[in-house]
Amino acid sequence: MRGASRDSLAAARERLEGQAAGHDPAGLADELFAAADACDSSPSLRAALTAPAAEADAKAALATDVFGGQFSPVAVDLLASVARSRWSNPREFVDALDMLGVQAVVTSAENHGVLEQVEADLFQFGQIVTDQPPLRGALTDRSLPSESRAELAAGLLEGRTPDETRRLVRRVVGHPRGLSFETALQAVIDEVAQRRERRVATVVTAIPLTQAQHQRLVAALAAKFATQISLNVIVDADVIGGLRVSVGDQVIDGTIANRLDEARQRLIG
Repeated sequence: MRGASRDSLAAARERLEGQAAGHDPAGLADELFAAADACDSSPSLRAALTAPAAEADAKAALATDVFGGQFSPVAVDLLASVARSRWSNPREFVDALDMLGVQAVVTSAENHGVLEQVEADLFQFGQIVTDQPPLRGALTDRSLPSESRAELAAGLLEGRTPDETRRLVRRVVGHPRGLSFETALQAVIDEVAQRRERRVATVVTAIPLTQAQHQRLVAALAAKFATQISLNVIVDADVIGGLRVSVGDQVIDGTIANRLDEARQRLIG
């Protein structure tokens, strides 16, 4: 996000934290998602709510008029506050509503003590979808109604995961905000990890790590990045041996497959 939108989102996140404390954050998330969808489907509404020349109070009043009859007072107050803020463009305003909805779901998971499980569930779901091209195709087919895709995704997790996992998966699949499935899902995983005050490291290895290896790698990465690390492990025999570690946009590739490829390139060159 650009400067104005980034600052406005940060302020909205703080306001949400305060408002969600004494209310149902999962219900608030549903309202924020619904507001995002309403603005997404109405160019005139999102333009009016973000018009640079309009008075902040007028935009807040419009948000109250539009959403006041259908949402809780807490949600309406938050939406009015978001509308009162400055946004670089209407698209980022809608994206912010979606991010706030995700934040509310994550707050619910934290309140219910299932935050770590939700993070693990999301990662595992992503791996299952990536490993099954027909399933990925069905979940990302934009010719299908978004609700149908969301229902399919949630149905795969029914009875196996916390409600918060299913809510987040439904949102990622049904409303990816123009992002690829993998990018949209990773953004949600990062939100969960941030709440746990951890960075996510994805490790690709030819064979499963032992508990001792897992602990040593977490400790080494925590020291390198000066933060707690949440480790997601992918077993892929194609790497032959060694590890490939990704933390954000940083990649440490120590796999045998990579070293063989480098040697091959040197011979060719």
